[in-house]
Parts: sequence; C-alpha cells; structure tokens
Amino acid sequence: MTEQNYAGIHDDINGGLTHLGRIVRDAWVFGILPETETCAGWSTSQMQTLYEKVHEAWEPYAHLPSRLPDELRERHTAIYEAAIKYAKSNGWNAELGDDD
Repeated sequence: MTEQNYAGIHDDINGGLTHLGRIVRDAWVFGILPETETCAGWSTSQMQTLYEKVHEAWEPYAHLPSRLPDELRERHTAIYEAAIKYAKSNGWNAELGDDD
C-alpha cells in the first residue's frame, strides 16, 4: 500500500478549506509554521504530528476562535478571510448539498 502525501494547501481541494488545510492554517495562526510553509509533499505521519501540535495550541482557548487573545484572533480572522475569498474565487460554495 502506497502512502499518499498531502498536496499542499495551495493544491488542496476547495481552496484548501479541508481538515488538512485547516490544520496548516491554524499552524500559521499559532506560529507553529511560517506562512510560507504549504506542507506540500508531507507524509501522513508529518501531518499527524502537526495536528497534535495544533491541537495542543488550541487547548487553552477551548478550540474556539472567540477565546483567542486579540492578536491571535486577528491573525486567525485574516488568514481565514483570505482563504475563504480565495476558495470562492476558485468555485468553492459553502452551501451544503443534498449528500452533505
């Protein structure tokens, strides 16, 4: 069985608005990764390790953006607003379909 590597946030489906894309963006928010790191080519184990670091970073804030300190909340807002704008401009639709 061949391990699949992550395509990277810029080549992810839905403009990177996926669970893996969120992990990468949250790592940017918390400064775990620089915003230049797209995680392209990362293995499943690398993404799992990143997930664990991001999960730990969120714990003091109950995993809620509204509980972030101002600076982090502003970074989160800016990163996710840009992501949503990019995804929409590339055809992403936030509406759920009948199969969702």
